[in-house]
Amino acid sequence: MSSQKQIFDGDFSPERIKSEAFGNMFAGALFGGAVVGFMAVFIIVLVVISSWLPPESKEADDPTPDSFSYHVLPDEETFA
Repeated sequence: MSSQKQIFDGDFSPERIKSEAFGNMFAGALFGGAVVGFMAVFIIVLVVISSWLPPESKEADDPTPDSFSYHVLPDEETFA
């Protein structure tokens, strides 16, 4: 069936090193592709959900208008 080699048996042959490097790069590419694919699917799901919303909800005012603004304390002076 398969050889009885361990995961690391001291084999430093160029073929072994190249196959290990390719395997690691391929696994990293798969992982990166999965992460990017997950983000793409998440964005597509949000777009689909937003397409089901009525137009009035997209035109509504921001319920928290000061959430991203710079807050100035009453005792601070602002200069232009």
